Amino acid sequence: MLSALEQFAPLPLQESWDNAGLQLGLTEADVSGALLCLDVNEEIVDEALRRGCNLIVSHHPLLFRGLKQITDANYVQRCVIKALKNDIVIVSMHTNMDNAQGGVNWKIAERLGLQDSQFFAEKQVDGIEAGSGVVGVLPEPMEARAFVELVKQQFHCECAQCNELLKRPIKKVALCGGAGDFLLDDALRLGADAFITGEMHYHQYFGYEQRLQICVIGHYQSEQFTSEIFRDIINKACPGVRTEIAETCTNPILYI
Repeated sequence: MLSALEQFAPLPLQESWDNAGLQLGLTEADVSGALLCLDVNEEIVDEALRRGCNLIVSHHPLLFRGLKQITDANYVQRCVIKALKNDIVIVSMHTNMDNAQGGVNWKIAERLGLQDSQFFAEKQVDGIEAGSGVVGVLPEPMEARAFVELVKQQFHCECAQCNELLKRPIKKVALCGGAGDFLLDDALRLGADAFITGEMHYHQYFGYEQRLQICVIGHYQSEQFTSEIFRDIINKACPGVRTEIAETCTNPILYI
């Protein structure tokens, strides 16, 4: 199963600062069930136990840096202890899944019904085509406010952070899940009418008025359907393995 995930999103595609792949546990264990999620926290480990899953596949890694101690000092260390005590394997597919063909950004494009989708900010890694973002076109041009409402509906957003609403129709859409403000100018050079991402710095909103419709929907919201990619990969490669999409919402941000 791990090989199927890594074949879809090879580890060399991850960014230099990332820590994708096997996080903890023994890979030769028989899989009783795979719980698929965005983040790993204590509630997710508890859900895996409750649902009889001894494998957790997450998008965001539990372990980004080395641990100098394993105590109950924080949720990461507590998750490690609980997972190891209960023989739970944790695997994470992060920026390698962001950059992969058919990965996170392609799922966002699919949710929006974009057509003729392709990478932008392309790169070749070990001969593999990859990219930091995806661009495509809407089936029909949309007025800016209607476009924002479509995005909110498809990603179950309570709100979206936007710059001044564009006064021309939106047709070409560039996107990057998670924190994608580094691609704003690339989107503009592509001739995109709109750019969707999960989070952006305040000052990045300036200077794009009536040039590019910015629509920021939340980091969790933009990547929440990554679990569906995991499910499809595992179901195809290992049809006998039970997959469960996590019911626990791990978004730490409340909209009040």
